[in-house]
Amino acid sequence: MDTAQKEQIAQEPKASVEMTGSVALLEGLIAEGVDTIFGYPGGAIMPIYDALYDYMDKLNHVLVRHEQGGIHAGQGYARTSGKVGVVFATSGPGATNLVTGLADAQIDSTPLVCITGQVFAHLLGTDAFQETDVINITTPVTKWNYQITDATEIPEVLAKAFYIAKSGRPGPVLIDITKNAQLQKFNFEGYVKCDHIRSYRPRPHVRQEYVQAAADLINQAKKPFILWGQGVILGSAEQEFKAFIEKSGIPSAWTVLGAGAIPTDHPLNVGMLGMHGNYGPNVLTNECDVLIAIGMRFDDRVTGRLDKYAKQAKVVHLDIDPAEIDKNVKTTVPVWGDCKETLPLLTELVEAKQHTEWLAKFNDYMRQEVEAVIKDELFPTSDELTMGEVIQLVNELTKGEAIIVTDVGQHQMVACRYAKFNNTRSNVTSGGLGTMGFSLPAAIGAKYGAPDKEVIAVIGDGGVQMTIQELGTIMQFGVAVKVLILNNQFLGMVRQWQQLFHDKRYSFVNITSPDYVKVAEGYRIPGQSVKEREALKAALKTMIEHEGAYLLEVMVTKENNVFPMVPQGCSVSEIRLK
Repeated sequence: MDTAQKEQIAQEPKASVEMTGSVALLEGLIAEGVDTIFGYPGGAIMPIYDALYDYMDKLNHVLVRHEQGGIHAGQGYARTSGKVGVVFATSGPGATNLVTGLADAQIDSTPLVCITGQVFAHLLGTDAFQETDVINITTPVTKWNYQITDATEIPEVLAKAFYIAKSGRPGPVLIDITKNAQLQKFNFEGYVKCDHIRSYRPRPHVRQEYVQAAADLINQAKKPFILWGQGVILGSAEQEFKAFIEKSGIPSAWTVLGAGAIPTDHPLNVGMLGMHGNYGPNVLTNECDVLIAIGMRFDDRVTGRLDKYAKQAKVVHLDIDPAEIDKNVKTTVPVWGDCKETLPLLTELVEAKQHTEWLAKFNDYMRQEVEAVIKDELFPTSDELTMGEVIQLVNELTKGEAIIVTDVGQHQMVACRYAKFNNTRSNVTSGGLGTMGFSLPAAIGAKYGAPDKEVIAVIGDGGVQMTIQELGTIMQFGVAVKVLILNNQFLGMVRQWQQLFHDKRYSFVNITSPDYVKVAEGYRIPGQSVKEREALKAALKTMIEHEGAYLLEVMVTKENNVFPMVPQGCSVSEIRLK
């Protein structure tokens, strides 16, 4: 009997069994292949946790220290595993504490199914204890949400939730279940996975004439340029993408979330796009004749001023979400569809070429950037440590094989710029929302999603204090996450803007930190702090080679800025090296 037959039999309706809504929910999670849940119990979700007591051999539950930590952990798990992250929270403040993570997952297309408990149905609308209208609160930040008031709805709604979360352009889904529905008994007739919803078409029909038109533009181009985003990774189209760029010979640059789809050192990988991206990809965006965007949404941090963005270029846009076509940048040829399907069709039609002179221009701009910026960042001559040299040593010690989970700020841009990503799903960060506090809990989830990989949380001294309580989760569950705090004693990115654009009026960006090594020691996590270059490499080696969790604080220079930089309100060709 093959796998497909077994799966079909598993999904066939069975003889009905009386069970509570809570048990039916857990049975559905198992049928969906869920192995890990991140959550925090409370009154309104207590029946589900009571049922979970009998499922501890089948479902691994990770008790986080805050619901925001739980949903960021779910995001990290989804990003490294490619599966749907699952999160539990109670009603009221438990549910509202998920909102930031939902917004983050929505804008970064991360598949999640969040289950929240809710007060009894007869109390809805009465301002009962810990009641909030979670459906209306979360509607703008979810791909779909639904409130269940009757247990008989649970199997079908859960199946629909998983299908919506992971199909098409992925995203977060929330199911709110009233307490009576969790307790209610009904005749459970088996769990059937969802593979179709009327009027919902997650995979657009690919129109061959558009693929042909795109190929014609590319074949005629003298200076084509590829921009790729996370859509390549979400579509599991890394190999198809690699085949396309290698046949076409087109220089290719990545968005922050697209990093790792091909190795950093691939000869056609010309660097990072955006406000703190590489010099060449930004300047030459406004010189290319055909711009090919694949699985990216032309975010404002990538485009700068839209009225001065790639006006000379014909634009080919490959995306699974029709809403992204023409949203920000006018498209000449739209290629709707899953890029795992569209890229091979396009590759077949494009001519094999080598754009040697055009690629040389990117390499020339990179040499200028190395001389003006990168040399001093990675190999500083001052006594003070830089964030870049720390990341460079991480590359050396991990050989680019680690998963890097960053928070938000200067350290994030430095890590994304200089870390080596040899593998897909190895760069986990908060892209669109820019959520400080993301890294520590997301790294926990990332480790559960990729237990055989080294996971390093790179965090600033501001962001780490937002979710530092999740050290308790690391302690309790023995999560072997390496926590690397780059401490510049500032809210660094805000300080950089205040220096450059507000006459150094440093308004409330000085931040005092605790003794992180002692804090870690309180959570029974070993660690150390270094500020001397002579001690740095040995300290990083100790951190990486330690079998369990480890915290390393590195004191870096206080007022270093991240360059290149496209100032807000400028075009990408106005990028500054200093």
